[in-house]
Parts: sequence; structure tokens; C-alpha cells
Amino acid sequence: MSEVGCAQPAEDIRMEKELQDLFGKWQGTKGSLIPILQGAQEIYGYLPKEVLLKIARELKLPPSRVFGVVTFYAQFHLEPRGRNIVKVCLGTACHVRGGSKIYERMQEVLGVGDGETTEDLRYTLETVACLGCCGLSPVVMVNDDTHGRMEPEDLKSIVDQYE
Repeated sequence: MSEVGCAQPAEDIRMEKELQDLFGKWQGTKGSLIPILQGAQEIYGYLPKEVLLKIARELKLPPSRVFGVVTFYAQFHLEPRGRNIVKVCLGTACHVRGGSKIYERMQEVLGVGDGETTEDLRYTLETVACLGCCGLSPVVMVNDDTHGRMEPEDLKSIVDQYE
């Protein structure tokens, strides 16, 4: 088993090389922590503890500082995420038009709660305050696809499109 995750050895080697290349790209650049974290998350899909420790060592920063940045910004994730990110809008317009029912049904369809990922790593469910599509409320977004005027009975077929 690899040091990070459960990837195959060849995949581990590829990811480690990409991480080293990332370090090289930003070497000596002031303010490189966030771009390095973004790049590392692109490589691994999330930020495993071992990778955060490597970043801290490389940048000669205390691990607590690196962890503090990661936990401050919502863009960073400490757990593996699904291939498909499902966002259910709970903003005012969506709420008024049944967004909470959509969210409850989506939890049933995926079998996970807010911020959780399905065991097969296919889906991560998130709630958002607004997707900016109030005229289409209630709205669900899967990856970059917006699905508007949702009804609870529509959700299973929406999710099935991303199998």
C-alpha cells in the first residue's frame, strides 16, 4: 500500500513526481503556499495528511500553518471527494420553492449527508447558499451542469446521467 491513499505503485510514482515538479515550479517564490496547495489538490484530488507534511517541510513552515490555511479556505479538502460534485442550492429563492425537499431527497438518492462522499467515490453532496440561478429555482448543480426547476422525483434520473 502506498504512503498516500490506495493508489497503485505506478500511480504513486507519477503523483510524487508531479508534486516534486510543483515544488520546483514555485521554489523560492514568496507566497507560494496557496498555489502549491491548489496544485497538490489537483494531483491527489484532495490533500492527504502526508502531502501536507511534505509541503510544510518543503516550504520550511510549521505543519500547523499549512493545516490552518487548508482549513480556512473552503476550496481545500482533507478527505477524498467524489468524481461528481452535487450542489443543492438552499438560497432564498430555492428555499421558497422547495429547496429543502430537494436536498432531503438528494440525501436519500445518494445515501450521504452534506459534505459527505459516497463509498464508491462517485458523488460528493454539498449545500450552497446560492448558485446565482434564482430564476430556475430550485436548482441542483452536478459538476458544471445546472439543473433547474427541480422536483424531488427528478433527482434519481439526474444522478443516473453521471454514472
